[in-house]
Amino acid sequence: MIDLHCHLLPGIDDGPETIEGSLLLARAAVAVGIDTMVATPHVSSRYRNDPDTIARLVGELSARLAAAGVALEVRPGAEIAMTRLAEIEPSELARFGLGGGPWLLVEPPFTEVATGLDRAVIELQRHGHRVLLAHPERCQAFHRDPRMLAALVRDGVLTSITAGSLVGRFGNRVRRFALQLVQDELVHNVSSDAHGHDRRRPGIAAELEQAGMGELCEWLTEAVPAAILSGGEIPPRPAGAPDRARWGPRAWRRGR
Repeated sequence: MIDLHCHLLPGIDDGPETIEGSLLLARAAVAVGIDTMVATPHVSSRYRNDPDTIARLVGELSARLAAAGVALEVRPGAEIAMTRLAEIEPSELARFGLGGGPWLLVEPPFTEVATGLDRAVIELQRHGHRVLLAHPERCQAFHRDPRMLAALVRDGVLTSITAGSLVGRFGNRVRRFALQLVQDELVHNVSSDAHGHDRRRPGIAAELEQAGMGELCEWLTEAVPAAILSGGEIPPRPAGAPDRARWGPRAWRRGR
């Protein structure tokens, strides 16, 4: 599996504080079937990371992984807060692409109002960037107005939800909304958003299976992320939908 969203690099955000912690997280990822992780440290007002620092740490960690015999490929990326987009120079912004490609992982705010979110995304696309939205199921603005998210997807935006959301780790409301997004075909990738080996652990496949989405696992965790990293065409979602009955009727209730 390819994990497009994780906080693996040491001492750079709210992920592991040391490279030893990064190694433990990497081993935990390999143990659950992940063979490629895109390191996506926060780029925000709190964590003002830059592409050179990210690339350096990816190189250092990759060397340590190879020396330790950990079979994990690490690629550079970033989770860019929407509020930082306007502050980043265009030439620098392109260097935050996932795996060095054209896709940017953009983090929407967690607030109930996200004024200008759709305009900011459209502006990115106008400048040639492709946009993958991080954990939209946890964005309260999308809870209030799911049509905004649907419109963005129609315009070419992809979404990456967190595996833990599907099994209630962020609360039942987030779980219900995540499952609704899957049913509405508004989800294109599931990632771990891991932050450590002992908290926010890496995990994707087990959560998909628990949520009754095992038949979509290959598309969500291999086919789509491989296309994102290569800059290729996104493969169509496999025919058929997950068995709604396995999730139960309560999962499909909208609202608070």
